[in-house]
Amino acid sequence: MEIDLKFRPAGYFWPLSLATHLLSRVKGAERQRQIRQLIAQGKLNEVDAWLAAESLSDASRVQLGRCHPSLMGGEYLPDLRLNEVEIARISLLSVTGDVISVRATQGKRRIYYRIVDEYEGDSVPEHSRRTSIKPLTLSQLERFIERASAGMDIIYFNWSHGEEIDSLPAFLTATSPFYPELEALYQLRIATWIASEKQFYDDEF
Repeated sequence: MEIDLKFRPAGYFWPLSLATHLLSRVKGAERQRQIRQLIAQGKLNEVDAWLAAESLSDASRVQLGRCHPSLMGGEYLPDLRLNEVEIARISLLSVTGDVISVRATQGKRRIYYRIVDEYEGDSVPEHSRRTSIKPLTLSQLERFIERASAGMDIIYFNWSHGEEIDSLPAFLTATSPFYPELEALYQLRIATWIASEKQFYDDEF
């Protein structure tokens, strides 16, 4: 599968389509999933105010958690700053559906990026900031995520702590309203690594 690593979006900020605007601002992973489903069905006009809300109230988040902890995924991310949008996210198949968010803010001369999580930065303590003049290419975005240990390092960690290797492709999903091939890129990276590990053990044993 050939992926265009040199792909660079025209921009992250206005003007944006309604679909891109929603997916770059709604924090909840489950709410984003439902919005993506409506977009795929051509029913964007059916997105209600609850789904489109950037953040939910504390009471709504508690209610979601009572239904199932995974429904809280993304809802505890920091609020977006002024002129900030989410350009990509890493969603984990953990008990609470944890999300890591890659964000961009329009400055006067540069674009400012930060990577945040739902735990006040505990899972992305280093290399979680950078700037650029133009939007990042897909390759640059991947390198930024990997420098913050927010991508493949999570896969390595879970495998080293007993996760079955064949279950790992479902554990991490990368999505972006600006980079259509980001999800396919990470699935390719994970599949390539798994094949390499299996080959290593076949050769050794």
